[in-house]
Amino acid sequence: MAMMPQTEVMLLLDRIARLHAARRRAVTLTDAQCATLEYLARANRFSRSPSVIADYLATTRGTASQTLKSLAEKGLITEEATEGDRRQRRYALTEGGRTLVEGWLASTAKAETAEAVQAARTLLRSLIASAGGKSFGMCRDCRHHSIGPGGTRTCGLLQITLALEEAGQLCHEFAEAG
Repeated sequence: MAMMPQTEVMLLLDRIARLHAARRRAVTLTDAQCATLEYLARANRFSRSPSVIADYLATTRGTASQTLKSLAEKGLITEEATEGDRRQRRYALTEGGRTLVEGWLASTAKAETAEAVQAARTLLRSLIASAGGKSFGMCRDCRHHSIGPGGTRTCGLLQITLALEEAGQLCHEFAEAG
């Protein structure tokens, strides 16, 4: 019996995910901890709270909080209160956390092509839309992102100036341009 194309894609993605997970296991962290570190390495400053991390990883807030706590105890991330509300927390990678993530991602990067990345993005958007989830996306690709005089980057939604590196980071407020 021939496999349906959608089924074959999902099986291939599962295999790719398992190979990636095997590389992660070399650092003796759980898959959830590794995924959280990878997310924090790519997320902008507004997208590093436990609730946003939970949304991105499709897990509960309690699970995300416990994962963040364990990563902080290992010295891989730092925790700080947000401006304006000391009860809200934001997280960032420590130098050790960043080095760890860069190490296992570098071994995977060689296999990526522009076509593979575009195909994976298209599939991901389709899966998110069918599940009614939140898309997340790069700030530079968002309809709220603009570049003003002198290259100043701003977020029209949050009405703030963005640092140059934030244009290439994930944002939970992302909205498709166009």
